[in-house]
Amino acid sequence: MPPPASPPSPAVHVRGVTRDFGSGDAVARALRGVDLDVPHGELLMLVGPSGCGKTTLVSIIAGTLQPTGGDVQVFGKDLVAMSPAARVRFRRVNVGFIFQSFNLLPALTAVENAAVPLIIAGWSRARALPAAAALLDRLGLGSRLTNLPSELSGGQQQRVAIARALVHEPRLLICDEPTSALDAENGRITMELISGLAVRPDRVVIVVTHDQRVYPYADRIATMEDGQIVSIEARRRGEIGAPSHDT
Repeated sequence: MPPPASPPSPAVHVRGVTRDFGSGDAVARALRGVDLDVPHGELLMLVGPSGCGKTTLVSIIAGTLQPTGGDVQVFGKDLVAMSPAARVRFRRVNVGFIFQSFNLLPALTAVENAAVPLIIAGWSRARALPAAAALLDRLGLGSRLTNLPSELSGGQQQRVAIARALVHEPRLLICDEPTSALDAENGRITMELISGLAVRPDRVVIVVTHDQRVYPYADRIATMEDGQIVSIEARRRGEIGAPSHDT
């Protein structure tokens, strides 16, 4: 009888991660030995009070911030051991970001904003703009391609931001408070779009949020306090029910 197959490696593997800011007597510890595994195909939400370390943790997972200590592996790559240039290349290919404030470039049209990651990756405008336009059309913005951000509603701007985050087919999507600047309906639409377009077996979606209205879209909810993950609740995406704890 063949030996049992080993369980697949998690897409995100974090062990003993610490992060300090400042030095000497002024040092502040933002993360205090965080352990976290996120499997492929999961939408994980990070919740907790402001200042508990959520954004610091996802910044480390995305490779935009180095930990003070600990181990961070994403899709089998050791981010801690990478050079700064290698981390930039890794993010360019593998990571997409959706922010609370949209962060669209005001002088660019919707389609130009959405095409930015492709152009940074070396695509020609002639190739990048049609690819971005096709994704915006899927997001219901096919008639708004040439509009500037100032000519779009908040919900429409967030859809452009979603297109920009996904246009280069990243395997890791980081969403930092993606619904906090939106009303309830646009927040629901945003999470449905993220869940429908970004959650795939070969991807990971991590959402930092204070918005309890979007909890039903999570596979798991990790709660942070004082720089540590204190509980993880397993959920069934799309259903509101009593979660089970697997801390």
